Amino acid sequence: MFNLSSQTKLDHSFFDEDCSTLSQKLLGCELVRKLKDDSLVAGRIVETEAYLGGDDKASHSCGNKATERNRAMFMAPGTAYVYQIYGIHFCFNISSRGDGAAVLVRALQPTYGIDHMTKLRLNGKQKNKRNTAVEKLCNGPAKLCQALAIDKTINCLDLCQSNEIWIQPKPQDKQLELVSAKRIGVEYAGNYWASQPLRFYIKDNVCVSVTVKK
Repeated sequence: MFNLSSQTKLDHSFFDEDCSTLSQKLLGCELVRKLKDDSLVAGRIVETEAYLGGDDKASHSCGNKATERNRAMFMAPGTAYVYQIYGIHFCFNISSRGDGAAVLVRALQPTYGIDHMTKLRLNGKQKNKRNTAVEKLCNGPAKLCQALAIDKTINCLDLCQSNEIWIQPKPQDKQLELVSAKRIGVEYAGNYWASQPLRFYIKDNVCVSVTVKK
C-alpha cells in the first residue's frame, strides 16, 4: 500500500540491472506521480516487459541505433522513456543497464488518488465510465499513462531525482509469485523475439492486462 508519509525514492543502484532482472524487480514497487495541482496519484507495478536493445528486434533501439526519439534508452539506468503511439497514446518505460535497454511498465494496481485517476481516464467522456472500475483504470500501458497524466514532458527525467514522478520500494516482507510470458503485440519482430518470455506479472493480480490461459 502506498505510504504517503515516506515518499522514499529508489536510487540508481536499484535500476542498474540487466533489463530482464529489472523488469522483475519493479513488480510490487510503487509508481508515484505529482499532478499539476500538487496532488499525488500512485499505483503498484504489477506487469512489465523487457526490451533488451541490441539484437532484440522488438526494441526501439534494435541494432543499437540511437535516435532523438529513443535517446532515453541510452541514458543512465532509471531514466524515464516516454513515447507516443497512434499519435494519441503514451507509453512509460524505464532505462536499465545496457545501451538501448528499457522496461515497459504495462499495468498498475491503483493505490492512491483513485478519484483523480478516474477523472483523468474519463477526460470528460461519460461514455467511457464502464472502463473506470479500479481494476481497469491502469491495466494497460496507455491507460496507466492517461490515469497518471504521463506524457512527453516526463521523457528523459531521472526517476531518482525527479519530484514529478518517481518509484518507491515495495514492502520488504512482501513475497510475490511471478509469471513470465511472451510480450504483447510484437509479432512484427519475428517468431524468435515474439516468443521470448520477457513479459512479467504478479500472479492472480486482477489489474494485469493479459494473463496466460491455463
